[in-house]
Amino acid sequence: MFHKVVEHYLRVLTWALNNRWKVITISIVLFFASFTLIPFGFIGSEFITQSDRGEFAVILQMPSGSSVENTNNITQRIEKLINNLPEVKNTFVTVGASNEGLVGQSSNNASEIDVALIPKEQRERSTDDIGDLIKKEAMKIPGVKARVNPIGIFGTANQTPIQLIVSGANRDVVKKGADILVSTLKKIPGTADVRLSSEEGKPETRIEVDRAKMAELGLNVADVGTALRIALTGDDDSKFREGDNDYDLRIALDRFDRSRISDVKKLTFMNNKGELIELQQFADVYQTTGPTNLQRRDRINSITVFSQVNGRPSGTIGEDIKKEINKGILPAGVNVEYEGDLKNQADSFGSLGLALMAAILFVYMVMVALYDSYLYPFVVLFSIPVAMVGALLALALMMKSLNIFSILGIIMLVGLVGKNAILLVDRANQKRREDGMSTYEALIEAGKSRIRPILMTTTSMVIGMLPLALAQDSGSEWKSGLAWAIIGGLISSMFLTLILVPVIYMRAELWKENIAAFFKKIFRKKRLIEEVLLPEELQPEEN
Repeated sequence: MFHKVVEHYLRVLTWALNNRWKVITISIVLFFASFTLIPFGFIGSEFITQSDRGEFAVILQMPSGSSVENTNNITQRIEKLINNLPEVKNTFVTVGASNEGLVGQSSNNASEIDVALIPKEQRERSTDDIGDLIKKEAMKIPGVKARVNPIGIFGTANQTPIQLIVSGANRDVVKKGADILVSTLKKIPGTADVRLSSEEGKPETRIEVDRAKMAELGLNVADVGTALRIALTGDDDSKFREGDNDYDLRIALDRFDRSRISDVKKLTFMNNKGELIELQQFADVYQTTGPTNLQRRDRINSITVFSQVNGRPSGTIGEDIKKEINKGILPAGVNVEYEGDLKNQADSFGSLGLALMAAILFVYMVMVALYDSYLYPFVVLFSIPVAMVGALLALALMMKSLNIFSILGIIMLVGLVGKNAILLVDRANQKRREDGMSTYEALIEAGKSRIRPILMTTTSMVIGMLPLALAQDSGSEWKSGLAWAIIGGLISSMFLTLILVPVIYMRAELWKENIAAFFKKIFRKKRLIEEVLLPEELQPEEN
């Protein structure tokens, strides 16, 4: 069987050496066609692939103004529902606070349930399926908002992948732009749990002071503000000493006296004449709602738009978002910055792109030192583009995304696939130098004698990568893209390098001979001109 393979290969190689431009054209078409798989949507992009680790956090949000007791009661109901699922191993509950990434936020109406599932091979449903089920059941409770964040590579709940920071000078305009983005994101396939960092609805008592009336009544803002702070928030400057211990004393109005607007309106203040003035005489006191969170970025008003991803890579969704923003849907004076996985992806892809260029450059420089030639290392480098063809095609066929791990596999290919071309070029040079063969004969003999080690080494590397590519254990999704990129690159490089590199080698030798002949012709013409025009005594002496 192997001898038949060699016979077929030699026939293909002979045809390729006689149709060099056809082979080069086909290779160029394949190279650029493989890159079109990315914009056409066959290969998505993201920072890190979401994996089924069997751990996630359920973040619950009750209606604004909910007490800790009410939040705890609702959280216990949802916790009981989660613990009744057969796939759940254990839970850990935090009431009154929630975490996202390494940042925690305290709030009376928020809670978080960290869920750990049994091993992946012992359950039929995936982590995403169970998380979606819990979210749907939790949101059946009136007023409850729920979202699910997977536990990431650092052991904490992942930050929301899609984060858009909307900023501007006017807060009302920023809020309008953020609302437009929310409605836009909800229409993009693959987005889920779209929300704002600041949502209206938190009840508050607002006091609007009339400074003119205040001045007429003999009061000032500082005195009124201090009195209100002590009455509503409390003052802990006083101390109680018992033995050697000091205890803080907080002085404030009783909750009964500050829970109703009518009582707050009757708060009294003493002016500079010793008269008691009620708050309602110079201020409007009313119940309203306000934003749950005021956010600034670089001292400018900002609101963050969050969105989870479902079924599509975050980078692909990010490209759709950029297309919509470029249509001019946002009001004037509003800027959008990308955070989360979108920013991490842009930074990491740029760094890995530089690493890829550096890898190619260093491989070339090392081979220049080994070959003592600039030409033959250039021929070897043509094994890299054909490896890219297979790597991208393998990612598309296996429905893997372009992320930091799969790009790392492509960088590894720079060193792995070059050995096929090195074997061919070395053998051809040896036969031309020792046996005096022509370039054509040396390439045929190199292909015949080197196809066996090329097949053996490539097959062994492909088989070595299969366990990583086919792994189904927890967290295997992170690394399988790297393995498939290497497998696809090795296979395509094995077949295409055996044909393209001999063709490039032959073209390079022809270019080398033509360039040498061109310069010889120039020097010959220069010599002839000197002999005709210069006197015999001024002509350069020959050694």
